[in-house]
Amino acid sequence: MWIFDVYSKGNSVHLWSRKGDKVKRKEAKCPRSFYLYLPHPSLYSEMIESLETRYWVEECCFRTIYGSLNGYRVYAGRKVAEQIERQTKLSAKLYNVDTRLEQRFLAEKELFACGYVREGYASRFNPDFDVPAVVLDVDAKLSKGLGLIKEFIVKFTVDGDKKEQRLTSPTEKGLLSDLFSLIEEINPDLILLSMADVLMEEIIKKSKEYSLNNPISRTGRFRKLASKSYWSYGRVRYREKAMLPEGRVLIDKKCFNFREGGLKGILIASRLTGLSPNLTARFTPGTLISSYEVYEALRQKIAVPFRKSDAETQKSFRQLKKVDRGGMIFQPEPGFYENVYQLDFTSMYPSIIVKYNLSPETVSHQGLNDSDHSHSLPSNSKTGFLSSALKPLLELRIKTKKLKKMNTEYEGIDSILKWLLVTCFGYTGYRNAKFGRIEVHEAINKNAREILLKTKEIAEDMGFEIIHGIVDCLWLRNCEADSKIHDLKREVEKKTGLLTELDFYNWIVFLPMSDGFGAYNRYYGRLSDGEMKLRGIAARRRDTPSYIRKMQLEIFDILSKAKNRDEIARLKDKIEGIYLKYKENLRYTDLEELVIRKVIGKSTYTRRCPEASLLNYCKRKSIEIQPGLEVGYIVLDLRKWIVIPEWEVGRNSDVLETPDFKYYEKMLEKAWSEIFHVFSTEYLAKFKKAHLKRKI
Repeated sequence: MWIFDVYSKGNSVHLWSRKGDKVKRKEAKCPRSFYLYLPHPSLYSEMIESLETRYWVEECCFRTIYGSLNGYRVYAGRKVAEQIERQTKLSAKLYNVDTRLEQRFLAEKELFACGYVREGYASRFNPDFDVPAVVLDVDAKLSKGLGLIKEFIVKFTVDGDKKEQRLTSPTEKGLLSDLFSLIEEINPDLILLSMADVLMEEIIKKSKEYSLNNPISRTGRFRKLASKSYWSYGRVRYREKAMLPEGRVLIDKKCFNFREGGLKGILIASRLTGLSPNLTARFTPGTLISSYEVYEALRQKIAVPFRKSDAETQKSFRQLKKVDRGGMIFQPEPGFYENVYQLDFTSMYPSIIVKYNLSPETVSHQGLNDSDHSHSLPSNSKTGFLSSALKPLLELRIKTKKLKKMNTEYEGIDSILKWLLVTCFGYTGYRNAKFGRIEVHEAINKNAREILLKTKEIAEDMGFEIIHGIVDCLWLRNCEADSKIHDLKREVEKKTGLLTELDFYNWIVFLPMSDGFGAYNRYYGRLSDGEMKLRGIAARRRDTPSYIRKMQLEIFDILSKAKNRDEIARLKDKIEGIYLKYKENLRYTDLEELVIRKVIGKSTYTRRCPEASLLNYCKRKSIEIQPGLEVGYIVLDLRKWIVIPEWEVGRNSDVLETPDFKYYEKMLEKAWSEIFHVFSTEYLAKFKKAHLKRKI
C-alpha cells in the first residue's frame, strides 16, 4: 500500500493509500499526549493529583537532546499544557505539546507519506522513488478581468497512455459538471490545479449553488488552511487560504514549492517530513526543515520542546563583537573580467554543521572569557542531534546535485533539498526553532569565515587573483596557470574537508552600487556552455515590468553567443538597436506588459509611495489587501503617485488609463545601464555623455 494522504481529526489519524486500482482509507486511534518535567515535583503535588483525577497520567523517563528526564506523560491536549505553564509560572518544562498528531503516528510506526507501508526508514533518502498514483493536471483559463473560469485544460495518464482534453462550455455549471465527471471517471489521487488556492473556495460554492456532486474530496469534506501574513528573513509574506480535500491531494501549481520542485519535489518533502503533500506544497522551506527535524526527533524517541528554554547566554560587549558576525565578503571592483572561475562550496553551512558536530547540546555554553572562542566549538565527542539529522539530508543533496547534471528529472528534488538546507542555517538562530540555538548559529558563521579565508590563502599561494567572494564562494582567475584550477579544488577540499564545485566564465560583469563601489550580489556572465548567469539585475527582479524584462533577456540571448570582449564589441550596434527599439515602442505596448509587481509590506504607510497609493485605492473600493500579498499595478502619475491595480485595467471608466511613460522610460534606461557595462570604458563615457545631453 502506497500512502498518499494523511491527516488528523480529533484523536484519530486518517491514512489514504492506493494498492493497484483500489483506494483505501484507514482510521487509527492516537490519543494526544505530552511530556511534563517539574524541577521540584513536591511543590506541585496537588496539581499532579488534580491531573490524575481528570486525565490519564503516568510517571516515565523520556529523552531530550540534553539527556533523559524523569517526569510524567499526560494524555491531554495543548490547553491543559498551557494551564500547567500558567500554574507553575513557566517553571515546568513541556514537550511534544504542539507536534502534529499524524506526524507523531507515522514516526512511531516507521511510516511516511508518499511511501509504501514497510518501505523502511532508509529509503526516505532515495531520490528514485515510485509514484503509483493517478495524477490529474488541470490548467484553468480565466475570463480577462472578471475572474470567471473560461475553460479547463486537463492532462492525465490512463493505462500508460498520456491524454489531454480541453473542457469548454457556454455555462459555468456545464464546465464544472464536465470537470467533476472527468474526476469521477479517472479517480485521481493527486490533482494539480493552477490557482487552486484562489479558485477552490469559489468552485465549492458554485457546486453547491448548482447542486452538483463535487468529487474533488472523496468524503465530500474539506479542511481549511487559514491565510496568514508572516515574517521571513526580514520581509513580510502572505499565504493564501486553502481548501484541502480529504482523500485526495490538491496542489496549487502557482505555489512556490511546486514552481521550484515540481511534483517530485513536493513528494520528496512529504517523504522526509512525514506530512501530507497537501501541506508540503504550501508550507515554507523553513517550516519544512523544522518539520523534518521534528519527525526525526519523534522517530528517535526524542521529546520535542514546547517552548524554548535554552536562551542565549549572557555575553560581554567584547564577546558579542567577536561572535556576532555574518559571513565573509570580499568586495569586487566593478567592471568586465574574462576567463574567471567560480569556486563554490556545496551546501556549505549544513556541511559545517555535520563536519563540526554543531547542535544545541554539543556547543558549550558555559562561562566564557573574552580571549577565547570556546563556545564556538563542540563541547564533547557525542554526535549531536542536529548534525546527525542533517547528515543523510546533506548526502542526498550531494547525490541529486550530481544526478541532475545527467538527468533533468532530478532538478525538482534537488531544488527543494537546496531550499531545505539553505533555511536550516537560519533556523539555528531563530528564537522559536525547536532545535535552534544562537551559539550554533554563531559557530557556523565563525567556521564559514575561517574556511573562506583559508581558501583565499590557498588560492593566492597558488598564484590566483581573488576578484570577489561572498560567504561560500570565490571568483578568481590565474591568467598564467589556468591548469592549476583543479589542483586548487583538490587542495581546498583536502584542507577544509568540504566539497566544492567549479564554474568557468568566459566573461563576467560585476555591477557598481550607487556609490561606485562593487555590488555584492549584482552580476551577470557567460558560462563556458553558453548559458548566461544573471543575479540581482532587472530581469531577475519581481518588480520589473515584463516589457523591460523582455528587453534585457533579448539582449542577453545575443550576448550568450559572444565568448570574449572582441566578439561582444562586434555586437554593440545590434544590442544598442534592441534598446532603442524597445524605447521607441514603449508607448505602443500593451498595458499588461507595464504591470509592476510588489509585495505589500504593511497595512498602512506614512510616506508617499506606490504601495500607499494602491492601498488607498483599494480602501475606496472596499477591497481588502493583506500584508505580504503580492499585487500588480500600473503607474499613471509618478509625481502624485497615482496607480491603478492590474485587475482594474480596462474596467474603470473613471480613471484615464494612460501610464506615466517618462517613469517607465527611466526604468528602461536603468535596465539598459546594467547592460552597457559589458562594453569598453570608452563606450561607457560616450553613452553617459550623450545621456547627459538628452537630459539638458
